[in-house]
Amino acid sequence: MVLNTLGRYFAARFVSSALGVFFGLFVLLVFVDYIDLLRRAGGLSVSAFVIAQASFFRVPQLLERLLPFCILIGGMTCYLALSRRLELVIARAAGLSAWQFIAPALWSALALGVFASAVFNPMSAYMQERAKQMEAELFGQGSGSLQDANGFWMNQVSPEGQSIINAARSQQQGAVLSGISVFRFEPDFQFKDRIEAREAVLEPGYWLLKDVRKYTLDSAPEEQATLRLPTALTLAQVRNSFATPESVSFWQLPSYIKASESSGFATAGYRLQYHKLLAKPFLLAAMVMLAASVSLRFFRFGGVQKMVLSGVGAGFLLYILSKVTEDLSKAELMHPLAAAWLPVCVGGLAGFLALLYQEDG
Repeated sequence: MVLNTLGRYFAARFVSSALGVFFGLFVLLVFVDYIDLLRRAGGLSVSAFVIAQASFFRVPQLLERLLPFCILIGGMTCYLALSRRLELVIARAAGLSAWQFIAPALWSALALGVFASAVFNPMSAYMQERAKQMEAELFGQGSGSLQDANGFWMNQVSPEGQSIINAARSQQQGAVLSGISVFRFEPDFQFKDRIEAREAVLEPGYWLLKDVRKYTLDSAPEEQATLRLPTALTLAQVRNSFATPESVSFWQLPSYIKASESSGFATAGYRLQYHKLLAKPFLLAAMVMLAASVSLRFFRFGGVQKMVLSGVGAGFLLYILSKVTEDLSKAELMHPLAAAWLPVCVGGLAGFLALLYQEDG
């Protein structure tokens, strides 16, 4: 009974520390993003509340990537606080080993990882799409806020000729495009015209362009409310060109992978994202192991600052490893399964061996 009560206490301390770091980062990122949106909307008549709402919707997807660091910093904060208040000393004096008071945090990290993959990821994907829609409504076609590097490019060929489509930003995994430029060519590859449009919506057999302006070589620009651009592209093909794996929720990824495979498109990015979400609970548990390995040292022994810096450095190296494996997987030089689980294995084994050396070595 004492162990159960103590285990719940350690788990509560760890969860409160991790959530504290998470919400602290959330507030900071929302504030920074809010300031940036205010600067970009300086010449527009937009209320501060709407801009704050757009910032609120943009931040969760970034926080999802930072969740392992929240667990790492939260774990170190928790165990350093327990050590400073001599609670770990009392637990050791009661006959508990480090493995016993780390176990509640490990189980809590696994539960947080399951929640992050199954609940928070679909929510952040939805909020990201909502943020894109709000930005398109706030800033319109001509604003630089819609530009994402050089935008998205796609080529389509029909009996009427070739069309090269550039979109500043995509919504709904490519079904709705904003900031459209279309370069059309005749079947003999002679330039036909250029079309600018505020928005394009994919309908069966055509793109529906809205607020259109058409430019040709031998006449003045022509404006139209709507224009149909024929296409043979399907939604699955458009998703492969415009949708990023991060914009697809965990529960939709299997169907996206299956649709891309049936259409003959590469699925490495979707597979990597799916395996990363499956591995996230174990990645968070590995972060707990790393945090415990650098923060269980008693304060009276000294050297705590160096241990904490080494823990932060280990987390940064683990992040670099995950980015390298991710790039290798997207280039199809590494299997997505190995790319997703290699950082988990390296981080978990590093923390486990460090703890084993400290406690039993």
